[in-house]
Amino acid sequence: MKLVASSAAVVFALLAGCKSPEEPPAATPATIHPPAQVAETAAPAPSSPPVATTTTVPIATASPAEASLPPPKPTTITLARTNDAQLDAKLAEADKAFEAGDLAAALAGYEAAKKASPKRAAPIVGVARVKITKASPTLGFAAAEKNVDVIAASKDLKRAADMEPAYGPAHVEHGRALLLLGDAPQAEVALRKGTKLVPEEPEAHSALGVALLATGKTEEALVELTKAKDLDPGSAARRGNLGTVLFMRGRVKDAIKEYEVQARLVPDDARAHSDLGTALLAESDFARAVPELRRAIELDPKRATFHSNLGYALQLQGKVSDAIAEYREAIRLDPKLASAWINLATALSRDPKTRAEARQALKTAGAIDPSDPRVKANLEELDALEKESGATAPPGKPGDAPRPKH
Repeated sequence: MKLVASSAAVVFALLAGCKSPEEPPAATPATIHPPAQVAETAAPAPSSPPVATTTTVPIATASPAEASLPPPKPTTITLARTNDAQLDAKLAEADKAFEAGDLAAALAGYEAAKKASPKRAAPIVGVARVKITKASPTLGFAAAEKNVDVIAASKDLKRAADMEPAYGPAHVEHGRALLLLGDAPQAEVALRKGTKLVPEEPEAHSALGVALLATGKTEEALVELTKAKDLDPGSAARRGNLGTVLFMRGRVKDAIKEYEVQARLVPDDARAHSDLGTALLAESDFARAVPELRRAIELDPKRATFHSNLGYALQLQGKVSDAIAEYREAIRLDPKLASAWINLATALSRDPKTRAEARQALKTAGAIDPSDPRVKANLEELDALEKESGATAPPGKPGDAPRPKH
């Protein structure tokens, strides 16, 4: 048996709804920010990779094909589509303010439109989505569960959708609100209606992809996220979203292609480099993975999971001392990161002199997450190692490859 290296859950980097006011438009090219779905899906592990050379590969710049991609589309679904010229003029101004992150101006504009046209759905949708953005700065799946303001806004959105069943944005925004509340099944219902009514909107397909993923319909989610990417090929976020689902499905080579485009489109995005690096690591491509993982740390040195991922790569290369240093830094940054404690234990267990510390690291991980089966498995392996008379051989490489973390 070999110690099983830890890997944290994939945090699905899908933006699905209104933008966070803290994020500039250029940083939120897809809708609700941050990730809207968390999935614990096994990723393919590298099979007994050889120790890699120290040769590094320069981080690529955008290819001519990528340079010719269109710019990312606006993240706001336009509400000014009511066929009422006066109402649409008011809505267009409010939409523009919302896209720019000026929530006060957006709310004022939507309220004015609502006062002028109280029986139309669009102004109600606008007011509700501004309120949701204000109420839930962290706009991820189930991030606003039990939030009374989001619950109230979701009811307004449902009312708007019932008022005008053919108005697609009402269904899409209602579905997004339900995602925030953690109601994936009902979100799926609303978003299926929305995508049929506004099939040209990549945001609608992205949100439906989140709902499908949350309900376990991964293949269908892949279809929707592919549609979103095809509709908005210049969006780095959509490339990353698609890459994450491909990775979860075990289609690592395809995921790498999407992550490569994402990293080239947003070369200063730490998560893009981390995602690409961990996917390359799953293919045992150390020469390309390590520079990407190091670049992620350069861009965001305080992200604990980035250090743990790099440590994992170094450990697979046989650079145990360097790996231990990265694990310790990850733990310093986030003492509750159980995966880093487990990874540290797998590295320390290679040396009989540090197995006592390895045991303590596993106990710490168990205290952080008593339900994690990897702790028990590693402790049993450690017991076996210590019982082997004169055993000094290392227990082998870490196990499962780490998955993209955000």
